[in-house]
Amino acid sequence: MAFTAESLPKAIQLSVSSVFLLAGIGAMMNVLPGRLVRCIDRARTLKESSERLSEAESIEYGLLKKRMQLVTSSIELLASSTLAIATVVAMIFLSVILKLNLSQVVAPLFVAAMLMLMVSTINFLREIRLASRQLKDSLSIPVQSVQ
Repeated sequence: MAFTAESLPKAIQLSVSSVFLLAGIGAMMNVLPGRLVRCIDRARTLKESSERLSEAESIEYGLLKKRMQLVTSSIELLASSTLAIATVVAMIFLSVILKLNLSQVVAPLFVAAMLMLMVSTINFLREIRLASRQLKDSLSIPVQSVQ
């Protein structure tokens, strides 16, 4: 079970796609907190503007809460996926260096990471749809003139 000079390049070669995947997840992780902060700020503004929300404000507040849940869930799934992928990369290195067959652990872990990434992306798309609906609804409300 000796480590050879050929082992390291092989391990790197096997883990490159996973590392690129981590970069893509990082890009998504950069977008989501900004969306969450905007929802939180708007919800705070609604709550602070009056003690009792109008019907339209209550609907908007409900949509904001749902959007916050979707973004938070998406962030949690991305973080979990990142941990799973990092574990896959570590196991690939261990497998090559120690000459162990860890494929029965690596394959399901990678599939789990992909499933988490897919669900996270679905949540992200659902949040975008809600935000678009919210914008559309706010633009269709007639603006009352101030006299």
